[in-house]
Amino acid sequence: MVDRGFAGLRDWLAGETEGEAYAPAAHEAAESRSDREVEFSAYTEDCRLFGFLRLAGERLSDALNELDEFHLDSVLLVALEDNRAIEVHDLVVSRDELIAVRAAGPRGNAARRIRTRPSPVAVKAGPYVVRGYVHGPPGGDPLRRFRGSRPMVPMTEAWIEYEAGGSQHRARVGPLIVNTAFVDWVERATETDVRVDLPVEMRIDPRAKDMTGNVRIVERGQRVAGGG
Repeated sequence: MVDRGFAGLRDWLAGETEGEAYAPAAHEAAESRSDREVEFSAYTEDCRLFGFLRLAGERLSDALNELDEFHLDSVLLVALEDNRAIEVHDLVVSRDELIAVRAAGPRGNAARRIRTRPSPVAVKAGPYVVRGYVHGPPGGDPLRRFRGSRPMVPMTEAWIEYEAGGSQHRARVGPLIVNTAFVDWVERATETDVRVDLPVEMRIDPRAKDMTGNVRIVERGQRVAGGG
């Protein structure tokens, strides 16, 4: 289990951080010009995070498993407590702060893909509950993916549930990459649990200053058909 260090993001949300932004060194800037810029939308213990990442590899899931830190541009932090939003020009975020990340960018080399079987699962990670499919070898135990050596596990056709601003939110997010260090429990689910009719949670573009999220708000204790 990793040490969950959230001081950086919490300082931003509390307004206690000075206005200095991360400035990449000259050689980092030169190297990044050949990288692809992808949307970066993540869930942390205190907030939702939106920004842009220079992706050098084939897939975001590979970068999340291989790197410890990520340099983001045009960042927006939206606090779970009260939906308060803070804009940051540049931000370095640690993988240890990321509970889940919405997949974006290229899918990778098709020739390297292997045959897998999707299995429905439910995962509790921090303040979030996620239901979706995890992919593994046919006949294998899908729950073993969350006990393997790779810290970030991708899920497909996922939907997420969490509390924000005092209300319970449920929305479909599609491909989602979950940090196994935060998993409190994981269990088998059913097709009915996953295939719930929900609106899609929008990707906020900080550069467009679009603060509107398309999520369903439900009262405490209310259940979604087929959901938890």
